[in-house]
Amino acid sequence: MRDGGLPALCISIHDVAPATWDDCAGLAQAIRAVADVPLTWLVVPHYHRGGGDLRKMEAGLDALLARGDELALHGLAHLDTGPPAGGWRERFLRERYSREGEFAALDAGEAARRIRLGLDWFAERGWPVRGFVPPAWLMGEGAWEALRTFDFDYTTTFGRFHLLRAHASEVAPDIALTASSAAASLWSPSLVYAARNRLGRLASPLLADALALLLARRPLIRLSLHPPDLHHPRLLRHAQAAVARLLDGRTAMTKADFAGRLLAAGTMASGKLTSTDPRSRLHASHADRSRHDRTGHSA
Repeated sequence: MRDGGLPALCISIHDVAPATWDDCAGLAQAIRAVADVPLTWLVVPHYHRGGGDLRKMEAGLDALLARGDELALHGLAHLDTGPPAGGWRERFLRERYSREGEFAALDAGEAARRIRLGLDWFAERGWPVRGFVPPAWLMGEGAWEALRTFDFDYTTTFGRFHLLRAHASEVAPDIALTASSAAASLWSPSLVYAARNRLGRLASPLLADALALLLARRPLIRLSLHPPDLHHPRLLRHAQAAVARLLDGRTAMTKADFAGRLLAAGTMASGKLTSTDPRSRLHASHADRSRHDRTGHSA
């Protein structure tokens, strides 16, 4: 659908930190060689990997904000330091899928503390922030509980785009939000590459193509890029070709702008936007909380 600027393409660059800044900037340069589109930069205030030039990154992000890009909070350290995993599902998510799911198993108090520290870090630099994206797209119930106490407009998981401040009066009349619902969400699995192993590098472009076809008539397609992608020309060429193809019929915008337009559109096609209780949606809670519905593809 095209109401309110939809359908949309949101391109995000993950794991932005001094240590990864040159790679992140290279990814942006590659995308903008195809089209000068707005990007969402997922910034990690205290990335677990050291190195890099903080001032260089800050100057770069200042310039990007000035040109209309968005900065989103992407955890605090991007490293899972939670209690040991229990149960096969949680062990897979936190030990095989990613060891960087920082918010996968935190209690609400610790999750809130880290989010607050991240917001304070943004505020010190005068950077606005409207979105929170958990590292590896993993959040447990404690993180969801904490997130609802902050004034973010949205969060994203691998499979869904969540509006965090949507109320029944703000979305389509055919969307019934229950009193206990914390968010309305849109199904939109992210196109993403698995650059860290050979099988992933071979298979993930094919999966991204299949997913793009599946989402062709949906309001949103997301493309998520990570610093290692820059070092694999085949993945980079695929991303450039995907952007060129997707821009034929889609409007590129930041995630924050998409959240605003999703609310402003007023009406969505029936079934496209659904009420969700994030506590029942998100991945990697403790083993005895195995009712979560699905997980993502990439750390």
